[in-house]
Amino acid sequence: MPDPNKSLLDRLADFLTPQPTSLSERRQELMASLRESQAEGLIDADALSMIEGVFQVGRLCARDILVPRAQIDWIDINLPIAELIKCVIEAAHSRFPVFEGSRDNVIGILLAKDLLRHGTEKDFQVRDWLRPAVFIPESKRLSVLLRDFKDNRNHLAIVVDEYAGVAGIITIEDVLEQIVGDIEDEHDIDEEADNILPLDNGDIRVKGITELEQFNKALGTHFAVEDIETVAGLVIQRLGRVPKIGELIEIDGIEFEVLRADPRQVHILLARQMPKVDD
Repeated sequence: MPDPNKSLLDRLADFLTPQPTSLSERRQELMASLRESQAEGLIDADALSMIEGVFQVGRLCARDILVPRAQIDWIDINLPIAELIKCVIEAAHSRFPVFEGSRDNVIGILLAKDLLRHGTEKDFQVRDWLRPAVFIPESKRLSVLLRDFKDNRNHLAIVVDEYAGVAGIITIEDVLEQIVGDIEDEHDIDEEADNILPLDNGDIRVKGITELEQFNKALGTHFAVEDIETVAGLVIQRLGRVPKIGELIEIDGIEFEVLRADPRQVHILLARQMPKVDD
């Protein structure tokens, strides 16, 4: 426990000075001091949350936050240009991994701006516009990866498993979100009217921050839990923890599939009505 007679500055200095205590113990002492400072109004809650995020980045690896290969919007190098342009517009990402033959054979990264600017030009070849793909192991620390992204000006890396197969992808945004929380860009659904988006296959895409009242009204459900206001809160409360990407949680006839999440919060889910079982 931190010494209550020491100032915050003294305690920070102690943390930075080698002591015969473990790094884990010193980290706990520092966080205890910072939480005490936040309680006293010396730093705000957002600053404390970001500091905690920095420590979390130091502990996490690429495998902890990657986008699984099943959820990647891939580009097949052999698709016709017209179909490629359609896929890029519908996915609305800025970068796409491109494969040839097998999805474990990633041959480069295609920038949407390159395809949309030059795709209609005569003799355009996608292969000529591919940027080099960066491959990293699942075990790579996020703190190291963030530095690599910065130093090499990369924004996306392909995560491979121990057998050299593609496990998923990770972006600089994914890493930064561990520090500052969810980052909404121009392609994210960020208006209340877009909190709930019906998909062609009948599923419903739902933002985690969607209020239960709005969700109930849209789907005809009757979810009501004391002190729970959002769909993400409902899922976390039922599961007892923050779910991982790809997890399925059934609640009162609705199956939720986690599309986007990090170790602290759920961002995007799919919701679908489960078929009723006759008695």
